[in-house]
Amino acid sequence: MFFRWDWLRPQLTAPIVPTLGPVHPDALTVGIFEDTLRAADTGDFLPYDKDRRWGGEKDEKVLREDVVHQPEHTLIPTLTRRGRGTVKVFAYGLRDTVVDEAAELAAKLAAAHDVINARVVRPLGPETTHPRGTRIQLKDFTTAPCPAPDGPVRPVTAWPTAVQDTFAPFAEAMAGDGLAFLYTQMQAGRCGPVLAAAIEDRIVGAIGPMEVRADAIGCPQLMPQYFAVLPEARGQGLGRILWRAAMHWGQSHGAAYQLLQTEVDGPSDRLCQAEGLTSLGFTHTTAA
Repeated sequence: MFFRWDWLRPQLTAPIVPTLGPVHPDALTVGIFEDTLRAADTGDFLPYDKDRRWGGEKDEKVLREDVVHQPEHTLIPTLTRRGRGTVKVFAYGLRDTVVDEAAELAAKLAAAHDVINARVVRPLGPETTHPRGTRIQLKDFTTAPCPAPDGPVRPVTAWPTAVQDTFAPFAEAMAGDGLAFLYTQMQAGRCGPVLAAAIEDRIVGAIGPMEVRADAIGCPQLMPQYFAVLPEARGQGLGRILWRAAMHWGQSHGAAYQLLQTEVDGPSDRLCQAEGLTSLGFTHTTAA
């Protein structure tokens, strides 16, 4: 075993794992970190990797020979060749000096692997004052019912054909939010249902795909979704209706929880906070 849990556990201020993203606090074990090292050797997806559903090969991997693991801090670098390439160093540790050490390592590894981008990812605890970056939020489906909301939301395939045909231009307009990619997956039949909101026979918002899969400890998790509403359709509560419809779908299909990442103080962040989700911490990513 590479990692010492008595060293690593106190450094984990937020439940974020390199190459995997956020995990449920109950799944945050030394085994999940060991799994990422084994996956670096094989290049395969882990069985519970959320990106496995898209098929292909896992692009990001841990640079296991360059991991720094010490009693006071742990630095875990990852490499992706996507685009112009990126090295990210996950900086676990309670002292602020860990960021400088991580930045130095990221810059060195980016040069060694001939990639353009060098980043430092710093997990921060939920008690952090004036946080920046991304908030990790937990929706627990076991604590209260999630009723179906009233509103013009249904699966894309349940809308009349003329309305379904408006999904393509909607997806293109919201390509920056991942909807164009989602549309290609829908066309190929490689993802679960997508919920859409329509106004005057035109799709103006969507959330999906809706899928439940087991996490690292076998607990059913509602997988992350793409989520967007056209700018001209905002301010009518459609985002909240779509989100509540997704939560109803997840609970009714057996999910125990969902993890969400939201930009601090962004619209989705404010929605999730208003809906009573639990903040598990933050991640702040900076250039090295």
